[in-house]
Amino acid sequence: MAQGSPQPSSSALRALALEYKSLQEEPVEGFRVKLANDENLFCWEVALFGPPHTLYEGGYFKAHLNFPSDYPYSPPTVKFLSKVWHPNVYENGDLCISILHAPIDDPQSGELPCERWNPTQNVRTILLSVISLLNEPNTFSPANVDASVMYRRWKESKGKDKEYENIIR
Repeated sequence: MAQGSPQPSSSALRALALEYKSLQEEPVEGFRVKLANDENLFCWEVALFGPPHTLYEGGYFKAHLNFPSDYPYSPPTVKFLSKVWHPNVYENGDLCISILHAPIDDPQSGELPCERWNPTQNVRTILLSVISLLNEPNTFSPANVDASVMYRRWKESKGKDKEYENIIR
């Protein structure tokens, strides 16, 4: 926990310990998790593997998953440590995905409240959503406008325009 952060709730510690144990005992294809520091359940290192039959196939991406002190009532954040060229990843590595947005009513976002975070989400659903996003970016609300434009051009050309593909490789 960062200095000055609120004390973690015992329910947050319990939820994270259970999720971590579950992911160690029953790993999910496509990613692996470990604690960034054995003393801190609130920061996880994630290894994501590019999904088969996508432009990211064969890729290995490292990210940090940081949990708030009131998890699961507030969403964690995902930040890629590896460079990722993707419409939904900011230049600094921060991931922009609906299920990690707080469940507030924000008509400007174009997201429905049901697409946003709720306490029934968990690390498994988050990481499966990230893998799905690698396969099918959301270009309606891009974090990286250039990648979004290139992706749409690549998609419309049915793969003939290679600029997007080349940058990913």
